[in-house]
Amino acid sequence: MKAILFDANLCNGCYGCQMACKDEHCGNSWLPIAAEQPMTGEYWCRVDQRDRGKVPEVKVEYIPRWCDADEALLRKAPECVYKREDGIVTIDPEKAKGRKDLADKFDGVYWNEELELPQKCTMCAHLLDDGWTVPRCVDVCATGALRFVDTEEVADELADYTQFDPESHYYYKNIPGRWVYGVLVDRTINEVIIGATVNLTNAEGETVATVETDDFGEFRFKEITASAYSVTATVEGYEPVDLAIAAETEDVVLGDIFLKAIA
Repeated sequence: MKAILFDANLCNGCYGCQMACKDEHCGNSWLPIAAEQPMTGEYWCRVDQRDRGKVPEVKVEYIPRWCDADEALLRKAPECVYKREDGIVTIDPEKAKGRKDLADKFDGVYWNEELELPQKCTMCAHLLDDGWTVPRCVDVCATGALRFVDTEEVADELADYTQFDPESHYYYKNIPGRWVYGVLVDRTINEVIIGATVNLTNAEGETVATVETDDFGEFRFKEITASAYSVTATVEGYEPVDLAIAAETEDVVLGDIFLKAIA
């Protein structure tokens, strides 16, 4: 089965894949595989940009998304959706006319109002049939973040990847986990506290990670599992720090944490 692999560690957020998809399909009809994609409103390859954290600790992640529902789509509408011998699932632009229900039900399937067609990524099957070895999005990826593979040939490697939907043909690796950031500060002398040990503790009271504050008094817990935690620190001469944090749905920026000196 053909599949696209994405490695977030290699992506620089250039949007080349998204633009290449628009260049290939907007204004171009590749019947019988795909009718043309409209200039606006559809992204068969869509780069999702997400700003994480808040000032002074902000990170940006970029994740390309296609249609995650290939196999479910095939089961839903076998009369107008078909799987090629290479495993690529395609919506037949002739038989699917009027099937807005498919666009309403599946993320990554778009409704072309003018043509009255549901449309999605075809992995540039028309190019593959013409001798290309990869889709346009993969071809233009300057950093190698995208790869086009036969899953049977990289079966062992797929253990390192995850999927947003287990029935999709798209695999992801190194998607950033949660992170927690803070700065230990002695406000009375307006100095940061360097070399202090900071612990991250889970709901069961177990320490899951330990770091030391750097030369700027900063600490970072990276790639942690989404959950509730406590940040604790015991610094000689100061009252202990014990802060409950909620990292279930977003990254946590604690900012300056002012320690109180013991009188």
